[in-house]
Amino acid sequence: MALKSLIAAVAATLLSALPAFAGDMMIHHTYAISNSPMAGAAFMVVHNMTGEDDRLIDVRSDAAQRVELHTHIAGEDGVMKMVHIEEGFAIPAEGEVVLERGGKHVMFMGLNSAWKEGDVIVLTLVFEKAGEITIEIIVGDMPTDGMMDHSSMDHSSMDHSSMSGDSSTTPSN
Repeated sequence: MALKSLIAAVAATLLSALPAFAGDMMIHHTYAISNSPMAGAAFMVVHNMTGEDDRLIDVRSDAAQRVELHTHIAGEDGVMKMVHIEEGFAIPAEGEVVLERGGKHVMFMGLNSAWKEGDVIVLTLVFEKAGEITIEIIVGDMPTDGMMDHSSMDHSSMDHSSMSGDSSTTPSN
């Protein structure tokens, strides 16, 4: 039985590490953290691959008593405060919304059990047009899908000549 449990755990980890696709929405760079036994947060990039604007309007999970879409805003005293965004987050056509630390995120309040590194959190994202997408997110300090944001990298000093594949797809910035 231990071998079956190990295989199931490895399969769940590998599957949750891949970007999730549902229709024309892609969810990637997912991870979750918890700094207390009572609260946690999830982060990700939601990419709308359609030509039509959409909106992430709700989130649900059995991992906590309350799950909400949050962001940070500066209060009158200049101190950053977390607030629930009831209207959700707009996702432009062929664009994305980034849920990240210090910004937009999914907030879990009243965790049903303390999270530890490697735990898998099941989360349902509810979109105005795309409907519901259920994903699995691994608890850890970094995204687990192996994808990396290269948009701010300086590629000018990198030698791409040894990379395999068509040279016409090599980054040129």
